[in-house]
Amino acid sequence: MGATNIERAASRAPQAHDAWPAARGLFDPALEKDSCGVGFIADIKGRKSHRIVSDGLQILLNLEHRGAVGADPRAGDGAGILVQTPHRFFTRKAAELGIELPEAGQYAVGYVFMPHDPEWRQVIMDIFADVVPREGLRLLGWREVPTDNASLGYSVKPTEPFHMQVFIARGDGIKDEDDFERRLYILRKVISNIVYNKRERLSGYYVVSLSCRTIVYKGMFLADQLGKYYPDLHEEDFESALALVHQRFSTNTFPSWSLAHPYRMICHNGEINTLRGNLNWMAARQASVSSELFGSDISKLWPISYEGQSDTACFDNALEFLVQGGYSLAHAAMMLIPEAWAGNPLMDEERKAFYEYHASLMEPWDGPAAIAFTDGRQIGATLDRNGLRPARWFVTSDDLVIMASEAGVLPVPQDKIVRKWRLQPGKMLLVDLVEGRIISDDDLKAGLARRHPYGKWLKRTQIVLEDLPPVQARKTRTNISLLDRQQAFGYSQEDLQILLEPMATTGQEAVGSMGNDTPISALSDKPKLLYTYFKQNFAQVTNPPIDSIREELVMSLVSFIGPKPNLLGIDELNPPLRLEVSQPVLDFYEMEKIRHIERYTSGKFKSCELDITYPVAWGKDAVEARLASLAAQAEDAVRSGYSIIVISDRLVDRERVAIPALLALSAIHQHLVGKGLRTSTGLVVETGSAREVHHFALLGGYGAEAVHPYLALETVLALQPGGGSKAIKNYVKAIGKGLKKVMSKMGISTYMSYTGSQQFEAVGMARSLVDKYFTGTASNVEGIDVFQVADEAMRVHRAAFDQRDPVLAAMLDAGGEYAWRVRGEDHTWTPDAIAKLQHSARANSYATYKEYAALINDQSKRHNTFRGLFEFRFDQCKPVPLDEVEPAAAIVKRFSTGAMSLGSISTEAHTTLAIAMNRIGGRSNTGEGGEDQRRYAPVKAGESLQSRLGKARVEVDIPLREGDSLKSKIKQVASGRFGVTAEYLASAEMLQIKIAQGAKPGEGGQLPGRKVSEYIAELRYATPGVELISPPPHHDIYSIEDLAQLIHDLKNSNPEAWIS
Repeated sequence: MGATNIERAASRAPQAHDAWPAARGLFDPALEKDSCGVGFIADIKGRKSHRIVSDGLQILLNLEHRGAVGADPRAGDGAGILVQTPHRFFTRKAAELGIELPEAGQYAVGYVFMPHDPEWRQVIMDIFADVVPREGLRLLGWREVPTDNASLGYSVKPTEPFHMQVFIARGDGIKDEDDFERRLYILRKVISNIVYNKRERLSGYYVVSLSCRTIVYKGMFLADQLGKYYPDLHEEDFESALALVHQRFSTNTFPSWSLAHPYRMICHNGEINTLRGNLNWMAARQASVSSELFGSDISKLWPISYEGQSDTACFDNALEFLVQGGYSLAHAAMMLIPEAWAGNPLMDEERKAFYEYHASLMEPWDGPAAIAFTDGRQIGATLDRNGLRPARWFVTSDDLVIMASEAGVLPVPQDKIVRKWRLQPGKMLLVDLVEGRIISDDDLKAGLARRHPYGKWLKRTQIVLEDLPPVQARKTRTNISLLDRQQAFGYSQEDLQILLEPMATTGQEAVGSMGNDTPISALSDKPKLLYTYFKQNFAQVTNPPIDSIREELVMSLVSFIGPKPNLLGIDELNPPLRLEVSQPVLDFYEMEKIRHIERYTSGKFKSCELDITYPVAWGKDAVEARLASLAAQAEDAVRSGYSIIVISDRLVDRERVAIPALLALSAIHQHLVGKGLRTSTGLVVETGSAREVHHFALLGGYGAEAVHPYLALETVLALQPGGGSKAIKNYVKAIGKGLKKVMSKMGISTYMSYTGSQQFEAVGMARSLVDKYFTGTASNVEGIDVFQVADEAMRVHRAAFDQRDPVLAAMLDAGGEYAWRVRGEDHTWTPDAIAKLQHSARANSYATYKEYAALINDQSKRHNTFRGLFEFRFDQCKPVPLDEVEPAAAIVKRFSTGAMSLGSISTEAHTTLAIAMNRIGGRSNTGEGGEDQRRYAPVKAGESLQSRLGKARVEVDIPLREGDSLKSKIKQVASGRFGVTAEYLASAEMLQIKIAQGAKPGEGGQLPGRKVSEYIAELRYATPGVELISPPPHHDIYSIEDLAQLIHDLKNSNPEAWIS
């Protein structure tokens, strides 16, 4: 996937090569995503030739359709090539400039995008001249790279950088090539940090590559423009044994020169969904990472990734850090993108131990990804654990290996192909050009797994919380009643009946309608839990959600609590202890084990508790100071050697109010990340507020390795006093299943990746609150600040302990979130509105309908929706003459109905919608439930709905008009394939691919068995009475390639139909 770069955080001159628009409205450059074509060719025996470079450019040309073009037809999203340093070529070119280069491997070439202003450029060159000798290297000289921009589009030319290459020789104290590469890495980081501190003037600077082994040529090109732009690539002595190429398609980004691939080590097709968490964890390691290879120079490397870089750039930075820190290329790649190991019964124990050991070192960089990588000596590729991006490869009889996003990228006679296959989920292809061989996935991983006794280390150092002997659980508080505490955390009767009881009874969330007609929390006049101000993100087209049930093998809730080991402690013989939990929801006994962890670990692990309550008398204005105090206490605890911090609101009572657990957790987590201390401790949240899946997902997403929902568990026990143990197990199981569902909505497979990944958007929270305590969270709609958060918590607390309200003295509030209640939350669909709708339909009264419509449409007083806050500026607009406006009869032809399937609504309603839309020339949509073939023929005189479909299938007969059509013009094709036949497809004017559940993305839909009548079963080719499940994602579509294939298939079934 394409990536941003360091300069994105910088100010930009209008003509800078990275001239990105600033964040505005709903656009934020931090949310950039794209999808691409990637490929490489390599000579297995390491023989350098110009043919490899030419073939690499040919592969790129054949991937051009995977790139994108702007409104300017010659403006591409980006293309590039990475090759081995062509020594003969550079020796000749340097000699022409009077520069004598040493032997290959004794010097490095850096490719640098520079600003056009000669003064700015000279400042950067002076920085190089000053820093290079200080870092023990020798600056040999500079070369201006020849370019030809004749093929570039008019919009690209103003963004061109000034192209320069710098030659740097090895210093005397550098013992080998690996050490030289490491010194170059440190040099680049030091220079970049100096330059970016001057970034208000030097935003045009970007180091494309700096290595003694490889060099990158790239830019804002279409595939055919790369070779035309750089004459160097056509010189006969420009030789390499490998060529890694990339064509970029940015689905919602602005292209730029530095965003093009390859980066310094990788090309990427896909998306890293867990980026925010991965960045936080990398930054958090600053205080805990040490390496003999870097020594004191490690302090020069921070930050590993600059704020504002995209996922690919950050992944490249992480891979480079690990490789320069001593890991082999394949080892580092396996740490960042591990196979699915936790639930894989077929994986051998040695390999499983390898992955389990590294799980606490590095959280997975999760998401759909095909990544090709090289260090100049080895080249390879790997897929994510789900295999959600295509990659095919073949080997020829003359020892070439070609890998690409699709087959056919390079014409090769069939008789020359000796091997071919595709990359499989989590598998790796590795070509070692030094050893002259392809290392199979099994051999490669078996060798790495046997390098150290990982299994023995785990037995010696790993503590599994569930396996520890039990501790007596803490007694329930008796000085404050369960009811008072439930009310203090905003519990309602709905929480008990609709959320907790079904989970405690069945072990899964209750099934219910996803419709929500209540106002968002910021518009509500009721005090709301902070959790409700966050909405879960969900994966979209190029980045699919996962079906967490079907893909159970790759899903994992394993979490590690406590300090993470030294990331660069590769050969440490005494690795530190690790505390593992199989899932992050702790019951009473497990929480007590955490509290007394010192006795289980001989004092190596210690836990401390931070009380996040404070006196009610202090008022809402004290919350900011209290949060600062909590952050300072957490920092002191870490520096004092506490390995687990328990964030607890258990001390809530009449005099003490709790800071919302989510706010306290995120404030502490962000503070420790900023101090580089987060990997030195674990965070466990003990809270009375968490009770539904969304709450646990938020706590995990903002840094909690585990959560103890003590009040929810006490409530479950009170609901089922006879079967308490079973009820708690069911509740924990239900939350676990729910967490997998939520993670899978974003295409994330592991809780460790999800922890701290912040996969949410804040709705109705002030920017000041989000930036300070939820840094990095998207927020496009502002609202309450930190003091108003505290005020809402105070209002709930006061109501809980208010003796004057007789209704709440002996029972919980009725609720009103899920159903309309007199004292409950406001709903758009009120009893009055529904009564008027029913009356208008039964009496055919347009006057009553207008009263109903006014209740629903006019939100200016009730403010249930955002539109209620808007007013038309009639005084600032110029009316369009009516004779220039299309007639209503033409406008309504663009109308289409929502996709409601027959089964979710009645036969009568489904056919009425179709008839009405056909009469006005619009389109009705079948939904995913199929359509009765009896509806395809036009209506004849005297027919009614019952006579056409059959009396048993229609409850209320509807007379029909001759010429009417009962057929829906839009036919939906969903993952379940309900009712999809050749006749169904051929009868459509438009075929709509249902990529995910529109009203409930990532959730899936369910048609209860009681609604699956004989007629519904007939239409859906199902069994009457058996529940029908609509999976969350479309199982045919896990990539843009899959989507293209399905479109192709549907187009063949009905060439005249539109596909949407």
